[in-house]
Amino acid sequence: QVQLVESGGGLVQAGGSLRLSCAASGRTFMGWFRQAPGKEREFVSAISWNGFTTYYADSVKGRFTISRDNVENTVNLQMNSLKPEDTAVYYCAAKVIDSGLGYGDQDQYDYWGQGTQVTVSS
Repeated sequence: QVQLVESGGGLVQAGGSLRLSCAASGRTFMGWFRQAPGKEREFVSAISWNGFTTYYADSVKGRFTISRDNVENTVNLQMNSLKPEDTAVYYCAAKVIDSGLGYGDQDQYDYWGQGTQVTVSS
C-alpha cells in the first residue's frame, strides 16, 4: 500500500511561485495531475523512480520543475511564473510499475493523494 500526502498549496498572485510536495512511500513512478473547476483532471508532470526521466505537459513546460528525494521519500513540484489558468486542485499519484509508458494517463496510476488547492489571482 502506497500512501500519498500532498502539501504546499495556497493562494499566490500571477507571476509568483509555489512548491508542492508529496510524501510518498514505496518505490514508484510518480506524477502530478490537476483539476480545475468544471474541467477534467489533466496531467501536469511525472518522474521516474531514479529521477533521471521527467515529463511535462506543454502548458507547464519551462515553468514547472518536478524532482524527488528518495531519502526523504518526497516528490516536489516547483511552480514558477504561475498564471490564473494554473488554478486547480493538484494531486500527486503513484504508479507501481516504474515505467514512463502511459505517464500522462491517469488510469495508469494506482494510488492518489487527497489533493491540494492552488489558486492564482490575476
